[in-house]
Amino acid sequence: MWALIFGVVFVLAVVGFIYLCSRVYGFSFWERVTEKKWLRILIAIALVIVPTLVLWLVLGYMNAAVAVIFLIVFWLIADLVFFVVGKIRRQKFKRKWAAVPALAAAIVYLSVGWALAHNVWVTSYDVETDKTDGEIRVVMFADSHVGTTFDGVGFERQVEKMNGLFPDIVVIAGDFVDDDTDKADMIAACTALGKLETKYGVYFSFGNHDKGYYDSRGYDGDELKAELEKNGVHVLEDEALLVDGRFYIVGRQDRSEEGRAEIAALTKPLDKDKFMLVVDHQPNDYEAEAAAGVDLVLSGHTHGGQLFPVTYVGEWLGMNDRTYGYERRGETDFIVTSGISDWALKFKTGTKSEIVVVNIRGGKNSA
Repeated sequence: MWALIFGVVFVLAVVGFIYLCSRVYGFSFWERVTEKKWLRILIAIALVIVPTLVLWLVLGYMNAAVAVIFLIVFWLIADLVFFVVGKIRRQKFKRKWAAVPALAAAIVYLSVGWALAHNVWVTSYDVETDKTDGEIRVVMFADSHVGTTFDGVGFERQVEKMNGLFPDIVVIAGDFVDDDTDKADMIAACTALGKLETKYGVYFSFGNHDKGYYDSRGYDGDELKAELEKNGVHVLEDEALLVDGRFYIVGRQDRSEEGRAEIAALTKPLDKDKFMLVVDHQPNDYEAEAAAGVDLVLSGHTHGGQLFPVTYVGEWLGMNDRTYGYERRGETDFIVTSGISDWALKFKTGTKSEIVVVNIRGGKNSA
């Protein structure tokens, strides 16, 4: 899937580069600068390549490609608008004014996307149950991909924010680190987790990036697990724990793992009269989880759709049961977070980075 995404981005970037060069070359100003066509072509190419390379050096190739693609999109829209207006007024525009609104729109779009990705909001949900007394305050985050919008030291500020939410329990729904997260940042982020103040502890389930797809980062999934446990985090790999004699935490292996247990097998030996909270990084097993009778499933992975207007492509292609937010199926509540950060991309549009608070309210308490 990622190979397909990379391929599409690369092709669009190449096509976009040619398009942008042609649009810059079309400025009548260059004819006053030089009469040599080849020189005007070189100038146009340079004016596209140089800013792109600067973006590449500052933000990385993926983010540079995203910036170029959206500039192309806005320029195409502006070209279409100016073409239609020209037809209506029966007169072509003498200058290439479409470049101005296109560039302005791209800058605004990407600036908003940067702000939505780098600032972290708090989103709250209430879940009702008659399987427990009192209230359980769950703070959940996923997809920190440490190193994208904050490093290991910067993550400590998010831990401080979570402590300010007074959690009974903290749940990490996968992709805590990334393939590009270096060992020092991984250790610093795990150390920060050790500063979380909770009543019932911190629980972690692996995502598809945590164990690493490559060997270049200097540590593997076992070393990450050891560092997490060193800092008091309970790592659950197809395991269930009874907490305070009141509720279960069930941590699933990621869908990408071979031999992942079926949810029905994980819950079969559990007391169905107790509340069951399942942590499953990828939100794509809703039917089986609802059939198993679990009460709440917390997931990440989707990044809330990441970029508008491709927000719901994952759902349309059947890769995810839900892109973002709350859904109830049968007697099971499902929540998908947009993530506390991003994978590779430093922009979010149509969604935002967040920490999730779930207030599990016991029906016996309200009776």
